[in-house]
Amino acid sequence: MPEATVSPGAPRPAAWLPGLALALAVALAAMALEPWLRRTFGASLPGMVLALVIGILLNPIARNPVFKAGFDLAVKRLLRYAIALLGLRIALSDIAGLGWPAALLAILAMACTVAGAMMLARLLGLARGYGALAGAACAVCGASATLATATVVPDYKQKAADIAFTVVMANALSTVVMIAYPPLAVALGLDVRETGLFLGLTIHDMAQVVGAGYAMSEPVGNNAVIIKLFRVFLLLPVVLGIGWVLMRQEGGDGGTKAKVPLPGFALVFLALVVVNSVMPGTALAAQYASVKSVLSSLSGWLMMIAIAALGLGTSAGAVMATGWRHLAVFLGATLIILALALAGIFAMRVL
Repeated sequence: MPEATVSPGAPRPAAWLPGLALALAVALAAMALEPWLRRTFGASLPGMVLALVIGILLNPIARNPVFKAGFDLAVKRLLRYAIALLGLRIALSDIAGLGWPAALLAILAMACTVAGAMMLARLLGLARGYGALAGAACAVCGASATLATATVVPDYKQKAADIAFTVVMANALSTVVMIAYPPLAVALGLDVRETGLFLGLTIHDMAQVVGAGYAMSEPVGNNAVIIKLFRVFLLLPVVLGIGWVLMRQEGGDGGTKAKVPLPGFALVFLALVVVNSVMPGTALAAQYASVKSVLSSLSGWLMMIAIAALGLGTSAGAVMATGWRHLAVFLGATLIILALALAGIFAMRVL
């Protein structure tokens, strides 16, 4: 991860405080609002989506230049810390139990989904960066993948609005398919292992994977979570791959040349995967569990602050300007991974 040093000409720490304080306030409001909505209406949006929406609503206030340095710090630096800490959710032993056919299917489906989304965006006259955002959200892990991919997508006029649209769509569509895919799996005659693979490979967000899988049975839920964790494990390779592709284009979308994240961003993620695979089996397992809980909570809060800052820097008008083409790209990416997952599952029956 990048070091927290201040380069010449960069904002001083005091300049970060107003923006960070406002983003933190929005994150706290979202965290308080989520359980209230659930108690009052019986359902609620995830905290990340609430933080994004509240931030967008407060954008007219947040346009004051005093907030900009703090927003930039949250979106460009704190976000990378949060994503690196996601490595603590993954253990290599779980991934090893997948088997090579399932792992290969996941890799191929994810790669084709990202590539397909970028092609669809270009065909429909949208920024290829939006295609990368939508493709990563559908291929990897919804909002988290969207934010991670945003770090390597070059700046262009609609970037902030596209990120916000993708985060909202990832959650909304994940909720829809969480309800629709279990009956589809039954109708297609998928067995327990195939159903877990299907749900874990096609639903965008982890929460909806858990909801759909364990609603069917514990074995289905366990299998779905394992394949979903494998997709999360591939977050860094996917993001770095997208960055490498976009880095070869300069000004293609009217923006600047993309830059792949610093190596520390990926190395810390992978190192924490190894740590999380080894430490539970040592004499320090109990102490590690406590530290892991704290760091996992920190990751969640950093993600919330980053997405709140993103919302605060995004105008509602820019989000409303996104039209049917954006929706078509996202739905197209969803259908690509759905079709490839089902084709692969049926092909595995004859292997």
